Amino acid sequence: MTIMKFISIEKKETGKYINRYNVNYETEDGKKKVYEMISRDPEISDFESLHGKDPADAVVLIIHNEDGSKILLNREFRLAPGKWVYNFPAGLIDPGETPEQAAARELREETGLHLDSIDDFIPASYSAVGFSNEKNVCIVGTASGQFAKSSSTAEEIEAGWYTRGEVRELLKKELFAARTQAYCYLWSKDYP
Repeated sequence: MTIMKFISIEKKETGKYINRYNVNYETEDGKKKVYEMISRDPEISDFESLHGKDPADAVVLIIHNEDGSKILLNREFRLAPGKWVYNFPAGLIDPGETPEQAAARELREETGLHLDSIDDFIPASYSAVGFSNEKNVCIVGTASGQFAKSSSTAEEIEAGWYTRGEVRELLKKELFAARTQAYCYLWSKDYP
């Protein structure tokens, strides 16, 4: 199997949260390929550091109610597209935090709910592999409590519990984040 040959990486811009890089490769036929990418890591300098943080930058929460009949979704105004999008609760893992601690904190901050159990832990995957090396882990579990407005004024979030039938209807007419859409499609098909 042939792969492109890594040549170098150049930092092009430094932002408060995101940094832009040009990654230089050589294709199989000897041509130069410059790939633009973003990363939360401000110090990528070689091929090894290009692979992203271990275990992850962020946590994604796949949360169901106690009997598994409903799934938790955030309807959130996302600034990049300027639209409301359905998504799982998610957020960055703070320095010194475990993914499990970040999951409980993010759930509370975004929805007001309490993380009751962690039933599964899905290891790191890339959040947006087409343009970033950011990794996230998924926490699968259950939650309870009363919904509360996001504790951050920088986020506009409407959290809610949805049945399989409600999710099937949302999938027909609403915008979703890709990972949330894929999971919800399969979850909503499990039962009539």
